[in-house]
Order: sequence, then C-alpha cells, then structure tokens
Amino acid sequence: MPRPLIGITTYVEESTRYGVWDVPTALVPTGYHRLVQASGGSAVLLPPDEPEAAAEVLARLDGLVVAGGPDVDPARYGAARDPRTGPAATLRDAWELSLISAALSSRTPLLGICRGMQALNVALGGTLIQHIDGHAVVPGVISWHPVRPVPGTLYAALVPEESHVPTYHHQAADRLGRGLIASSHAADGTVESIELADPAHWALGVQWHPELDEDTRVMSALVAAASVCSVPA
Repeated sequence: MPRPLIGITTYVEESTRYGVWDVPTALVPTGYHRLVQASGGSAVLLPPDEPEAAAEVLARLDGLVVAGGPDVDPARYGAARDPRTGPAATLRDAWELSLISAALSSRTPLLGICRGMQALNVALGGTLIQHIDGHAVVPGVISWHPVRPVPGTLYAALVPEESHVPTYHHQAADRLGRGLIASSHAADGTVESIELADPAHWALGVQWHPELDEDTRVMSALVAAASVCSVPA
C-alpha cells in the first residue's frame, strides 16, 4: 500500500540567496517533511496558489499540514492591529485559510502547527490574543516549556503525560472557533493545542513545533488518519 500523501504548506521569501542566485523562493524548513517521512507518510510541498485552487489540491492529498510562520492578519478575525503584531501576509493568509476550509469540508485529516493552529482557529470564526509574554523568551531562539493535556481529548490520547515541547510564539488562541475545544495548556493557562470536538474528523492544532522534536506521536497520528482516508472505497 502506498504511503499516505501529506501536503505541507510553504511560503515565499522574495529574496533568497544561494550560489549565484538571489530570487524569490517557496520554502519551508526541512524539519516538516522529515517529520512526515519519519512518521510513515510521503511529503509534498504546497507552494502558495489562488484560493480557488484549494479544493482541487486537497482532493489529491490524504492529509494536510499547515506550517508555522508569521502572524495571521487581525482583520481576518475582526480585530484592530496591535502594534506588536507583525506585518500582514495577505496572500499566505488567503491560501492557507482556503486550504483549511477545504480540508474541513472534505474531512481531510489536518494538523496545524503554530501559525497553522492559529489559522485553524480563525478559519472557524475564533480570535487570537495578539501578544503574550514568555513563550518566545529570546528573539529567534526556540525555548521549551511543559504542556498539560486535557483528559478525554484526542491530544491526551496521543500524549497522555505532561511533556516539554519546543516553542516560539507571541500570539495564542483567544475565543475558540466553532466546534473547537482546547486539548492542552501551558502552565500559565495559554491554550497550547486545539481540536475538533467531533471525533469523526481528525483535525488538531498545536502551538509548538513538533518538527523540532524527536517525538513523532502527533505526526504519526495524522499519518495514520490519512492512511485510513486514502484507502479506496
């Protein structure tokens, strides 16, 4: 049986230098595809496209990973911009929110990582806290902190114990979107993962960066769910 095909979102850097080249480049850190592969999936990178193409792209995939990155535009959840919020990534917001909506409509297994978790919340009508302290201790340096699972959730079934996770973020989920529940928290109460309350659809968002960890449990669960979805009817 072929390995499940897992799409990973990428983003465009307008100036990327390598060798003699300095050109716009679609990229994502290698930890993402390596984690998918280590978890039993085949990884395919998804460059930004027109939002109207999202459903067609999703139809060819068994699972979706929405990668980390810059802040979601506060206009997407009806909030005024906090001066500490980063510049809008308008095209990326449009593409990834469309992919998430298509995944939700098609019940494609979905994992949102950091920004991807926040985008999942926004896609379902939720809002974000635009700045918190303590989760990105040194600019540009990943820190680790404990997260505690909420008993009875999908995440708790995957990682039942308190665990330390690699994290770098300054925003977090505030009001949760339609059908979402919190499934883990940091010691300060910050929501660290969210998931659909409906167990029939595998959709999970984590605020940390599992692609920087050796723990494959979350990604392996996505790949397992995608494997079920890839079996011909």
